[in-house]
Amino acid sequence: MVRTVKGGTDARRERWKGHREARRAEFVEATIRAVARHGADVGMDEIAGEAGVSKPVLYRHFADKADLYLAVGRRATELLMDRLGPAIEGDGSLRARITRIVDAYLSVIEEHPHLYRFVVRAAFAERPVEQDVVGEDKAMIATALTRLFGDFLRANGMDSGGAEPWAHALVGMVQNAGDWWLDRQSMSRASLGDYLSTIIWHALDGLLRSAGVVLDPDEPIEARVTGASGASAVTGASGVARASAVTGAAGQAQAGPGQAGLRLVGEQP
Repeated sequence: MVRTVKGGTDARRERWKGHREARRAEFVEATIRAVARHGADVGMDEIAGEAGVSKPVLYRHFADKADLYLAVGRRATELLMDRLGPAIEGDGSLRARITRIVDAYLSVIEEHPHLYRFVVRAAFAERPVEQDVVGEDKAMIATALTRLFGDFLRANGMDSGGAEPWAHALVGMVQNAGDWWLDRQSMSRASLGDYLSTIIWHALDGLLRSAGVVLDPDEPIEARVTGASGASAVTGASGVARASAVTGAAGQAQAGPGQAGLRLVGEQP
């Protein structure tokens, strides 16, 4: 009898937990709609109206505005990574992949400009939050690019030590350019994407040429990475990068200061 009562209690607890999670998800989607309708400075009254409930009902499911902000930020991350994941993972040349990644990012902030500002500004939270949603997104994207660039550099016999700082620099550049573009709207998304992809491609091409590697811009990246190392970096829709380890002494070389990061692996300094 005790086991039956306990089992029934556990089942009810799980059902209630599932119900609360479903309601939270509904309210997050309602908040995103309210942001799209009213802008990044949306208030709880507008959100409650969009959700069709009173504010006290919202506060029964979220501890405060910061809790709701974080939930919306996590959902925004899913939207971003669902678009970026296939762009990073897809086949094609390095130049084509760069173009896809840049356009995927710009397409998201173009489609959800108010949501982007809502998350980046974090003013809605009204207090410091324990999770840096924007910083985590940037780090996640940079990690995926680091593995992509690292595998590619090692496959071409180059030191991959610069892959991580270069990846973080590129992420910051594209985000800052996107901020500027949303505020100015002085050119089309296609034009901005072309400008950004061009500078990124020529920067990487210049690094390769400085080490004596001349790359066909239209050569599929898989031909070099898989052929040379038997591994390639990919990402899933969640944005969490996965990569097979590239072993051997060449793959373990570390970049030194200055031009050291541009030497062919095995070349004497």
